[in-house]
Amino acid sequence: MQKITKDTAVEYLLIILISACITMFGNCINTITDGNPDTFVSVLDGIPGLLILAAIGYAGCILGLVIPKIPTVIWITLIGILLAMPYNTITGPFVAEQVGKLGLLSCAAPVLAYAGVSIGKDWIEFKKIGLKGIIVAIFVMIGTYLGSALVAQLILSMQGII
Repeated sequence: MQKITKDTAVEYLLIILISACITMFGNCINTITDGNPDTFVSVLDGIPGLLILAAIGYAGCILGLVIPKIPTVIWITLIGILLAMPYNTITGPFVAEQVGKLGLLSCAAPVLAYAGVSIGKDWIEFKKIGLKGIIVAIFVMIGTYLGSALVAQLILSMQGII
């Protein structure tokens, strides 16, 4: 069991709050540009969902420090599932409704930005891999994108959505 310091708790809270702000900005841009006025989510409408996600993330991070044998991502997933599952009549409907106002892409943007920053931080190490490593990385990214697009196309076609 790891001791939780005030600095660690504040650092996690600041990271989660910054991510929430980026998510809200992205969600507003997403709902404005989709062209459908019925799907617009204002900042005030999105705050409850963001606070729920932030609280789940923060609780999972703290539990990940307290019980390090179980990864933080599992704690976050478990808390989120327990709070939003339909059989939980106390919090389930509210959590699902509020978090449902946020788009998946806007929630993923801070994670992708953080991944980009961490890769940029280790750019010198990445350059040591050489040209072959960079080519392999490019093909892996292209393959992942094309594979995801193909799976999405197949599933959406089978459901008759497209």
